[in-house]
Amino acid sequence: MNDADIAEADAFIRAVHVEDPRLGDPEPRLRAVWAEIQATGTYRHTGTELEWGARMAWRNNNRCIGRLYWRSLIVRDCREVDTAQGVVDECVEHLRLATNGGKIRPIITMFAPDAPGRPGLRIRNDQLIRYAGYRMPDGPAFGDPAQISMTGDAEKLGWRGLGTYFDVLPLMIDSPVGPTYWQELPKDAVLEVPLTHPTLYWFPTLRLRWHAVPAISNMDMHIGGITYGAAPFNGWYMGTEIGARNLADVDRYNLLPTIAHMMGLDTSSDRTLWRDRALIELNVAVLHSFAEAGVTMTDHHTEAARFMTHLDREERAGREVSGDWSWLVPPLSGAQTPVFHRYYDNTEACPAFTPRDAGCPGHRREAC
Repeated sequence: MNDADIAEADAFIRAVHVEDPRLGDPEPRLRAVWAEIQATGTYRHTGTELEWGARMAWRNNNRCIGRLYWRSLIVRDCREVDTAQGVVDECVEHLRLATNGGKIRPIITMFAPDAPGRPGLRIRNDQLIRYAGYRMPDGPAFGDPAQISMTGDAEKLGWRGLGTYFDVLPLMIDSPVGPTYWQELPKDAVLEVPLTHPTLYWFPTLRLRWHAVPAISNMDMHIGGITYGAAPFNGWYMGTEIGARNLADVDRYNLLPTIAHMMGLDTSSDRTLWRDRALIELNVAVLHSFAEAGVTMTDHHTEAARFMTHLDREERAGREVSGDWSWLVPPLSGAQTPVFHRYYDNTEACPAFTPRDAGCPGHRREAC
């Protein structure tokens, strides 16, 4: 660990002891940490530190509008898992526990962190559940275009999809000491919701669906100078993530022209607002379908109000809430939500989730 990591460890241990007074004076723990670093070049978090670190990282996540429930995050300590097969097995268990029959639970599974001379395993997929994307030589891509590269990786490893619009990609685990391991997810670990609409009778003919658990799996977690390179985590979906982004973006499933055509809208000019009208109905379908299936989902108006509650609670606790305005404002009717009408300090703090290998905020690793 370098000096910046050690300073981060000191600050983290002190912060945990402040937030959890039951832990008492931090000095004995700091002396133990310092001795462990001198002897081994790193240190091991206690179970309590691991839980606090993961929850604080969620609380610090500038891009997340759903931070009100950061204390409810279930932390699974899988640091002893040291094989790619073991990582896949625990990711499958993560999905089963998080799905919870549709009553989605926020969970993070923490695998072994990087250590001096011994980087940990990495999950190559950006989410535990993603749909394949296929590039056709004589036509447009189908499936999820954002996953074309990942699909190519899986195919090079030997995986073959069914060639549908919603083929679930296998998990791919990268090891520093061996080849990439891959395995398909069992069907019982992937709950999917078929999309219908409360008034548009033709909507089911589109044969759309989406998976229930958004489990991010390609971000590093930095806690007190330690990097956890495999730490998949999930909350539950906000409807616009599916209805206004995954299924609507032109570089994703790009369904708005199809829906507008089925609705009989005039698409001759953007001034008819056909995109807006189609977008609304697509989002209505997503919210309706998840509710009908009994799967946890929130809408952007509710979640924006909850975020304002989070702001108030944190300010009363003496903590400033940072945020990335461009991520916090929903991609549908943003000006109709309270998060639109204020600015946020976008300073990143640790503990933190960061894009892979970006390093901890404040001391990016490429600068150390």
